[in-house]
Amino acid sequence: MSLCFDSARLHNPHLTPEHEAWRTQLRKFLDTEVVPYLDEWEEAGKIADELWPKAAEIGLLQLGYPEAYGGISEGIDAWHVGIANEELTRAGSAGGLASNLMIHGIGLPPVVHFAREEIKKQVIPPIMAGQKRIALGITEPSGGSDVANITTTARRESDYYIVNGSKTFISGVMGADWVSTAVRTGGDGARGVSMLLIPTDLEGVSRTRLDRKQGWWCAETGTIYFDEVKVPVENLIGEEGQGFLVIMSNFNAERIGLAVTMEAASRVCLEEAVEWAQQRKTFGKRLADHQVIRHKIATMKQKINATQAYLQHVTLAHIENRLSPGDLALAKVQASETMEYCTREASQILGGACYLRGNRVERFYREVRVNAIGGGSEEIMRDLAARQYQL
Repeated sequence: MSLCFDSARLHNPHLTPEHEAWRTQLRKFLDTEVVPYLDEWEEAGKIADELWPKAAEIGLLQLGYPEAYGGISEGIDAWHVGIANEELTRAGSAGGLASNLMIHGIGLPPVVHFAREEIKKQVIPPIMAGQKRIALGITEPSGGSDVANITTTARRESDYYIVNGSKTFISGVMGADWVSTAVRTGGDGARGVSMLLIPTDLEGVSRTRLDRKQGWWCAETGTIYFDEVKVPVENLIGEEGQGFLVIMSNFNAERIGLAVTMEAASRVCLEEAVEWAQQRKTFGKRLADHQVIRHKIATMKQKINATQAYLQHVTLAHIENRLSPGDLALAKVQASETMEYCTREASQILGGACYLRGNRVERFYREVRVNAIGGGSEEIMRDLAARQYQL
């Protein structure tokens, strides 16, 4: 068995022919519409606008969303979503592509599950069609992981909330038409937090691009500012003071998605390292014939196997609504450590060939840190797990 992206994937007994047909369809789309242009988009710092409606044509944007609003939900499960994350990574981006094209995956669920019906009808269909975009605004200049202590305020005045503050490191915000935003409507702590859907065309909203990044260059990351922004009370997502629950309900799917991306990136690095080691020669023999290189590759596969098995467990538990937050937190850590190991070892094997931009290993090496931090840093994840285990 020659090690490549597909052959290095452990058998998953939960995948059906329908899942594999989705993988084939999506891979064909990405190989045609993304792979030839990704390097150009990375350098430009944005994805071509026409990709959104094209992605809607094959059902990528609608995956798992209610059909009443233009989504595709019948027969769709978390394995379909996982395949989408794998294939987006295989195309050459360890999250940067997804955190722009697919950022509604974290920005839209609060609307789907908690917003008023009239808001759902207004917002969800154009996003499903690739005509409009939405982002999630949680992180602030003063902090990210401590969600219960966000400082952006929303004071009630008649039929409006007046919002003041800012959010930063927000993926996809530069092209977003709405931002699902955490605001403080009450006192200190989690009980004072609410969620508002804020249209970005309101007076007092401004944005600044954050384009000098280590990775995820094609993700239109930015800071968004709110200066006395009048948001209709109808745009409240859920109940006032219950925003923390809305935010927490988002984390499971986000962390699984990040972990799947990191595992897939590890397999890409394995594939690149194996191909190079079988072709490149030093001291009269292939790199693959040197024991030190063979052991690097074997250890990469060992760590990938463990991470895949862990992800199969947490994904199934998520589907069956029995997922332990502590187990998921450590799954994300497992995936980030595996990605960090595999990108480093692949870089060592490729040597100078991976030092120039335009190859997946070079890009993924730069994107390790954002994956290890985004959605909850390794340190926060370990501490969350310790608290879940009541240590």
